[in-house]
Formats: sequence, structure tokens, C-alpha cells
Amino acid sequence: MPQVPQTFDALAVRTWCGLALQALGRARAEIDAINVYPVADGDTGTNLYLTVESAVTAVEAVFAGHDAMGAVGGGSDAASAGPGRPTLADAVQAMAHGALIGARGNSGTILAQLLRGMAQVLAADSETAHTDGQGLRLALRHAADSAREAVAHPVEGTVLTVASAAADAAAGAGAGARDEAEGDCGAVARAAYEGACAALAATPGQLAVLRRAGVVDAGGRGLVAVLAALVQTFTGEAPGASETAVHARVADDEAGAGRPDAGECGDGPAVDGGPAFEVIYLLEADDAAVGRLRSRLDGLGESLVVVGGDGLWNVHVHVDDAGAAVEAGVEAGRPYRIRITHFAAGDVHTGGAGRPPREPAQRAVVAVVPGEGLAGLYAEAGATTVLARAGEPPVSGELVDAVRRAHAREVVLLPNDAELRHTAAAAAEQARTEGVRVALIPTRSAVQGIAALAVHEPERRFDEDVVAMTSAAGATRYAEVAVAERQSWTMAGICQAGDVLGLIEDDVAVIGSDVTETAEIILDRMLAAGGEMVTLVLGDEAPESIAAHLESRVRESYLAVDTVVYRGGHQGPLLLIGVE
Repeated sequence: MPQVPQTFDALAVRTWCGLALQALGRARAEIDAINVYPVADGDTGTNLYLTVESAVTAVEAVFAGHDAMGAVGGGSDAASAGPGRPTLADAVQAMAHGALIGARGNSGTILAQLLRGMAQVLAADSETAHTDGQGLRLALRHAADSAREAVAHPVEGTVLTVASAAADAAAGAGAGARDEAEGDCGAVARAAYEGACAALAATPGQLAVLRRAGVVDAGGRGLVAVLAALVQTFTGEAPGASETAVHARVADDEAGAGRPDAGECGDGPAVDGGPAFEVIYLLEADDAAVGRLRSRLDGLGESLVVVGGDGLWNVHVHVDDAGAAVEAGVEAGRPYRIRITHFAAGDVHTGGAGRPPREPAQRAVVAVVPGEGLAGLYAEAGATTVLARAGEPPVSGELVDAVRRAHAREVVLLPNDAELRHTAAAAAEQARTEGVRVALIPTRSAVQGIAALAVHEPERRFDEDVVAMTSAAGATRYAEVAVAERQSWTMAGICQAGDVLGLIEDDVAVIGSDVTETAEIILDRMLAAGGEMVTLVLGDEAPESIAAHLESRVRESYLAVDTVVYRGGHQGPLLLIGVE
């Protein structure tokens, strides 16, 4: 049996993260299956797994960096930090940062704050190589308190309740015993785990939706798995299933039968008919701006969780107006890694008595979009979106994550960029290995994606739907108006920085000095070959009058051609033009 750490040091952090990831991997399907609150979207286990996976990656990177330093500067005493061995502060800060940037969903975001709260205590002395049971107690207490503070409207019977119970139980571990017992990390971890298990078993009596479904809280179940890994870290043995483990599903008479509904007691909100979208993004902003953002988002939706600090935050909220939630982030700072998920009919805030967690949808659309305005537009049409920022194209892992979030047996993938075709193909191949049927439509522009989405009919056979969407995208010519950033050679000649470029099918066709004039020339060239519909997608930097001018041009010069205008948002291209 490998030697287990006696104190909480960097190696213990690394071990804990690895064991937690394994535990969540084993429990992921079970946790997904009991996910009924706050939204019955069947992904809590997956979200927790991805959050911890990001934490593991960050911790491993710290160890790899120190191993490289040790190789150059010599070895170190295994009992102390130095070249080749990160400090406790190094490890817990990496763990917290990794969880923050990789947090998924409501429970994953709260777990990220729990880990951050622990890190704030454990990294207080940056030179400390390890801490004992008392340090672990303080870390668990601060973690529970900080997570509760991060949630706009805490509800009992959730992961917050389980975390608080774990901290309370840890505080009493070894009390009155000899000094060695008080400092024993294993004893503290086991007490926290057992306290969490007891609290988890009681969650159906605190939240009516859990009792009606006959399940315990999914997020709390995930935290129990993480704490079980902490016990194993310090004892070398995982808690036995026959000891204090809690079954995910509970009998009605064990779920608080006879107690009034949580909603009637005011312990939690009613869960019937909630917002249609989940919006998550990372945000670079100062504390004052985040305070204003909290108030703004609290008025827009629910399930608001804002975690982080030191200029970097993870924002999670459920809203009906996804675009407004992102715009609020733009006003507060720089949002990125924006993820908008549309809750399908029947998924949102399930409250029916005994209603089981939803099965995967039959079909979904996943699309890469430039600009938060388009992300909102696509999401309203039912697509799961991945935001592509200028200079920061998404990687295949982000697309795979989006396919998982879509939670469907069949997925149509729209990359909306010729340069993303190989990335999208890799993501599609990975998703297929996970049992999802994926069709990649090689859309090269967001306006082609709009055309494809317009003819999407989930009730059709999959192949027929893909053919129809592919035909609609292929029949849509596209163009873009942009401003040159530097001098360069183009198909239309040499452009200078600041010149207005009109691109048709990704090739520069016009070099001009005025955005509206250049757009009109491009539009005329495209309509010269015919067309029935013009789509204009305006970025925030486009002239205010350009839409009216181009609409007038189409109306006066091209009979029977309709025009539709969309807002691309702050991060979108200056102007996109589509002609069908």
C-alpha cells in the first residue's frame, strides 16, 4: 500500500484531487440520474467531474513545473518544499484556480468556491509546507461559509447544507482528545465525510422537489464523493459502502414524509416553470464592478452564483434573456469562455410529483458563434452555443463539452468558420466514441449557420434533417465587412491599417474608406447573382445608420428580396452579410 500523508501538504492535495476525480468518475452516471434541482437537466455529475478534472490538470501542471526546476537545480528534501516539490500554497492555489476556470453548472461553480475557500486558509502562509487537522478544520469551515456567501439566495437541502454540516462535524473531530488526535487530518476528514453523509440523507426532508422524486440532492451527493476521497487520502482506504454511504434514491417514508413542503416553509423557491437558459462565463473585473453585476443578474434570473476574486470570476445564472446576462458581464469587465445552454421543454425546474430526471433529448444543435448577441439568437432557436472570441478560437475540448451539455442522442455541429473544420471534426469523433451520433455541417460563417438552423426540424429523420440543413447552409453566400489591422497584400490590392475591407467568401473583394459604402458595394455584388433573403448581422462598432441604409437599398433596387437584421453584440464582427 502506498504511504499515505500524515499532514495536509502539496502531495496530499495532488493525491486528493486525483482520488476525487476517480470517485466522481465512478459516481457520475448515478449523480446525473438524480439531478432534479435546481434544473432537472441530468448533468450535475458530469459538471462536477469536469470541474475537478480542470483542478487536477492545474495541480499536475504545478508539479510538472517544479519537477523541471528540480531537474535543473537539483533535488530537494522530500519532507520540505523547494525545487522539485511545490509548497502547500502552490498546490491549493492551483487547485482552486483550475476549478474556477473549469467550473461547470450550478454545483460545479459552488464546488469551485468551496475549493477556493479552502485555499484561502491553507495558502495564508505561502512558505508553509504542510498543515495539520486544525488547519483542515479551519479550511473546511471557511470553504462552507464562502460558498454560501457566493450564492445569491442560499437554499437548504442543497450542497450548501451538506458543506456546512461537513464543516460542523469536522470542528468537533478530536475535541477533548489528546493533541495528536486533534491534529490528525484523517480523523478530521472522516468526521467531515460522516457529517456530510448525514446531512445528505436529510436533504429530501428540506426540499420538496427531492422528496417528490425520491432522491437526495445531486450536488450534495457529489460533495460526499469528494470528501470520501479526502478520507482515502489520509487513511489509504475509501469509506466502505456499508458504513455511512447514502443511497442516491430514498424511500418516500425516509424522505421526510409528513413534513410540510420546503416551498411551503419558505426554505426554497417553487421549482415549476423557470428560466429557459443557463449562462456561464469567466469574467475579468474588479470587486466593485462584480458587486453591481450581482445586483443586475439577480434581477434578471435565478440560481445566481458568482465565485472567484482577485480580478477573475466565474459567473453562473439561469435567465430568460441570455443576451442581457452576457451584456451585463460586458458592462462589468471582460467576459470570455461564454457558454449558453437552452433548457429543452420539460427540463426546466421539474416539479411534478415522482417525475423522473429527463432522458437525453433525441436531437440537438451545437454551434460556434462570434459575439454574445448571436449566442443569444442561436440559444433562443434551441442551439447550445460556444462563443468564439477574436484571436481565441475554441479548442476541440470545448466543442466536446458543448455536445455533452446538449444532452442529446443526435447532435448537428455547426462550426461556422472554415478554420474550425478540423477542430470540429476532432470534437465530433470524440463525441461519437461516447455514444453520440454527430453530423458535422461545414458551415463557414454564422449566417450560414442561421440558414441551417432556420430549416432544422427535430421531428424529421436525422439524415433528412442534416441534408436539409446542409442544403440551406450551402445555398447561403456570405460576406464580411471588417477594418484592416495592418498593411497586407489582398486579392483586391494592398490595404493599409484602418482601411475598410469587404470580403466575399473569405476573399477580400473591396478596399474602401467608409463602412457603409463598402457594405453597399459588397451587397450589390452578391445580389447581382440573385437572391431571396438578405441577412445582416451588425456588431456594436457598426454605424448606427447602416442597417436602415442597406435595407432601403435592397427594397428600392431588388424586388421580392427580404431583409432581416440581427445584432451580433460587443464581441461580434463589424458586419456579416448573408444572401440566400
